[in-house]
Amino acid sequence: MIKEMWAGRFIADQHKDSQYMQQALTNALLMDAVVGCLQSSKAVYAASKLAHFDREEVQLTLPKTTTETLKHKINPSLELAAPQTIEVLYYTLGQLWVSLGGGTVMVFDASSWSLTHTVQVGDARLSCMLAVTEDQVWMGSEDSVIYIISVLSMVCNRQLTDHRAEVTGLALDLEKYSHKVAYSCSAEGTVLVWDVPTLQVRKRFRLSCDRLQSVHCSNRMLWCCSRDSVMEVWRNGSLKNRVNLPDQQRGSISAVVVLSEREELWAGFKDSADLYVWRIKDTAKPVHRVVLPDCSGCFCMIPVKNQVWIGTMGRSSAKGKVYIVDSERYQVLKELQAHSDRVTALCSAEDRYVLSGAAKLDGKIAIWKVE
Repeated sequence: MIKEMWAGRFIADQHKDSQYMQQALTNALLMDAVVGCLQSSKAVYAASKLAHFDREEVQLTLPKTTTETLKHKINPSLELAAPQTIEVLYYTLGQLWVSLGGGTVMVFDASSWSLTHTVQVGDARLSCMLAVTEDQVWMGSEDSVIYIISVLSMVCNRQLTDHRAEVTGLALDLEKYSHKVAYSCSAEGTVLVWDVPTLQVRKRFRLSCDRLQSVHCSNRMLWCCSRDSVMEVWRNGSLKNRVNLPDQQRGSISAVVVLSEREELWAGFKDSADLYVWRIKDTAKPVHRVVLPDCSGCFCMIPVKNQVWIGTMGRSSAKGKVYIVDSERYQVLKELQAHSDRVTALCSAEDRYVLSGAAKLDGKIAIWKVE
């Protein structure tokens, strides 16, 4: 029993997750109860089989690089019947917003990582979030609606119903004289341009592609990512350029990052360990390829300082991994392992921390220190 509790404590410290210690205590109490009831050598043997962490300590031990970078773990599914996939992570104004699927959104205070609010936003899976004003967080949903949540009241006070398919991406741009314009895109290729103060659609256009997945603003241009292409689009909706992808990667784009200061476009693919980098001014062919070791596919990607963080699935262990790549030298700096399922979401908290969320076999959020 003592060995089980020590092992639970060690693993809890490694994973920055007190649930391991709580489970080890539960195991020890069950062992004590079995021995107390039967009081025989067979009971002692049977009780020893209830020790989980003492047997699994080696397998659950994390690499040194991971333990040095990992700060804390959050389990949003703690009070739920079963773990849920982390669909979206979004940080704004000292709050972490977490979408668990089925329209459930949890809000955590970033100073203590404690849960402060739970909001029900429709019944469908949410796919994106964006703080459009200090009191408005827009949420794009699988049911084709954009829900507007008030940060002050934590209620949905408006719904935008102009899309006709799943809303997959949101972006914000500041026009001249600080007039806010927002962009939203939906799976069938439609992009809407919103006047933020009036919540009216200023323009709409449609792109020819296979499942439009995201929209990004950079240097007065839009970068629209679909499953089969990345398109550079003028603000009026006309196509300027379609990025040439390597033949073996067509149809499998999963994540795109635009590094405006470096004038670069990065792309990851759902069934490949390769990241490709293009110069924005000349996208005829990639200028760099970064290979992520022991990776089976990329699912999300964000820029943080002079780094790019990538959420993936491992190849040999089929567990979630986060890779940190130096965006100036195109080298993998770290390979982090703290999820037991693929990494589905990433967000940055003021470039001090990066948060990663995983699919439902794990269902937890890891908080990483940024160097």
